[in-house]
Amino acid sequence: MGLTDLDLEELVASAEHAGVPAPPGAVTRRPVHTCYVPADRFTATTAADWGAAALASIADGLPDFPASIVDMVRAKLAAEPVEDLRVDFEDGYGVRPDDAEDADALAAGAALRAAPTPFSGLRVKSLEPATVLRAARTLDLFLSALGPPPPGFVITVPKPTVLANVDTAVLLCRQLEHAHGLREGRLRLELQVETPQAVLGADGTSPLPRMILAGQGRVCGLHYGTYDYSTALGVAPAHQALDHPVADHAKSVMQVAAAGTGVHVADGSSNILPVGDAAAVHAARQLHARLVRRSLERGINQGWDLHPAQLPTRYAATFTFYLDGLPEARRRLDAYLSRRDSGILDEPATARAIARFLLRGVHCGALSASSAGRPIEELEAL
Repeated sequence: MGLTDLDLEELVASAEHAGVPAPPGAVTRRPVHTCYVPADRFTATTAADWGAAALASIADGLPDFPASIVDMVRAKLAAEPVEDLRVDFEDGYGVRPDDAEDADALAAGAALRAAPTPFSGLRVKSLEPATVLRAARTLDLFLSALGPPPPGFVITVPKPTVLANVDTAVLLCRQLEHAHGLREGRLRLELQVETPQAVLGADGTSPLPRMILAGQGRVCGLHYGTYDYSTALGVAPAHQALDHPVADHAKSVMQVAAAGTGVHVADGSSNILPVGDAAAVHAARQLHARLVRRSLERGINQGWDLHPAQLPTRYAATFTFYLDGLPEARRRLDAYLSRRDSGILDEPATARAIARFLLRGVHCGALSASSAGRPIEELEAL
């Protein structure tokens, strides 16, 4: 006596009811950084100005990187210095008279329309009751001047602490889409994780997975807010950093919450800027490069940059990471696909991870399509 057809039908029905996570989509290009610029300082030449300032900052080279990497960085800064630009109406902008923020919202929208970057968006004020109307008005005016948002456009929502904040953001997006003649779902959201309540709720669980679901497909990123989060946990200013244990804990929770959803996780910023005398510049560059590399090694492929002089180390550390990993990635993927014994027994999940690594290296400009060792289509199929 064995299982009956009725048993098997019941088994299939149970499996279908349980459901499975949707597989992540194709590995599309993601920016390696986000540059935050206060709205009143943003103009159509901001990205080019950052590139020129970044190039000037390495006129004498980057002592900790080989000439080949420095050449790559210079080429990147000349062609596409800023990958992702966020016009900031929150902490970096402050509280101003309504007529001043109105004017800045219109001017910033027009400037982005004139000179879009590959990825872009704006950070509005919190959607809490005290500032939600100001945030809505700023977005409305910005979109009026911008016109149809360019590809890669997002709205950064600061300090969400409860699901209601995400519900409000979704409602606002729908209202704006209707008002500006945009298709439903066109406006996408990044949630900026800056409060302990977003990482661990009063019920002992993380609200982040529920926030992603509450976004109804609009949430595309979780960004770590270094200084608000560290301050909320009582970390002294001198010790607030991307590699502090409280930062690592928050980002680990963010990564777990976002895993398998297609939502990316972005690291925060370093406020130690490469400016001043030669010793201060060198120390800040070393720190920034180390933090960028550390994030990449931990599976976080994007972070914030606050100053043009941080761009060279952002790109140098990123390019070096992918070039360092290229020989091993190619060797292991070749062995996996040919079923050859390489001394490491990789599973299909690891082969997918290797393919993603190579694709991200190509997308950011560290690797050429030919140097990846396999046709791009084959890597995407993996």
